[in-house]
Amino acid sequence: MNNDSKGNLPETPAFTRRSVLVGGAMLAASTQLPGIAFAQSSHIAGAPGTNHNASGGNQMSYITTKDGTSIYYKDWGKGPVITFSHGWPLNADAWDGQMLFLVQNGYRCVAHDRRGHGRSSQAATGNDMNGYADDLAAVIEHLDLKDATLIGHSTGGGEVARYVGRHGTKRVKKLVLLSAVPPVMLKSDSNPDGLPMEVFDGIRKSTFDDRSQFWKDLAVTFFGANKGTKVSQGLIDEFWLWGMQCGLLNAYESIKAFSETDMTEDLKKIDVPTLVLHGEADQIVPITDSAYKSAKLIKGVKEIYWPGAPHGMFATHQDQVNAALLEFIRS
Repeated sequence: MNNDSKGNLPETPAFTRRSVLVGGAMLAASTQLPGIAFAQSSHIAGAPGTNHNASGGNQMSYITTKDGTSIYYKDWGKGPVITFSHGWPLNADAWDGQMLFLVQNGYRCVAHDRRGHGRSSQAATGNDMNGYADDLAAVIEHLDLKDATLIGHSTGGGEVARYVGRHGTKRVKKLVLLSAVPPVMLKSDSNPDGLPMEVFDGIRKSTFDDRSQFWKDLAVTFFGANKGTKVSQGLIDEFWLWGMQCGLLNAYESIKAFSETDMTEDLKKIDVPTLVLHGEADQIVPITDSAYKSAKLIKGVKEIYWPGAPHGMFATHQDQVNAALLEFIRS
């Protein structure tokens, strides 16, 4: 279903293959967001240092995985559970705009910083989709989350797909892939429409040589500022800040994870209601190479494609995204 009327999003000019490659070179499986520190508000469960669990008690904000990695998470509110998996190179704060909205609508929201990102420890190993999926599983099992809706943006979409592939859907009620990287981004004989290795080698070089400037440049394409989307300087600065909190080794190794991991078989294993939500003006993860293909592999999928929406539409179209998520979760 091409739901191009939802949210009344503006049309933007079609982008060329060259612009797609440039945008892909800026690839960042990342989430959006205005990321205001909502957790600091005393009326929201999850003030710094503690998190609120379903039984009303407080618990520490970290877990330790089997390989000794410390994973930070936030746990807000009460009610049906929603988990959030962020993208590269950001952290859980990118979801604050969605989490606060859904908490206010009666849901419990859990988001973690991927290993090497944000407040989690900068592990030297496990910086791949299997490691990411297992860390998500560790958080879910630690909190004993059941009937959860799993939401993943960009690299986070790959994380939740691989979670299903490795851990099944016993604890999952629904799934959302938003601007997500599956099935696979890299061009190959079996995926001729993908992005060539040179694109990702360019990302590696830019990340290694001058990641600070790269995050600033990437944010422009990520939020569609170069295509007419209104983007504040604060949003650009926020993206840079979160990127700088990601370990260089972790950011570097994650490029291989989000670009080369083939999640075709993971998608085929999804047996719960799933929403594929993607912007047609996404320059980072082109919709034709990702969402359209993923939707064909998932049984009974619901599809929403918005003209004019960029990769970081969590931030640029926050109200429309929130409304779409709430409608799907309640359905």
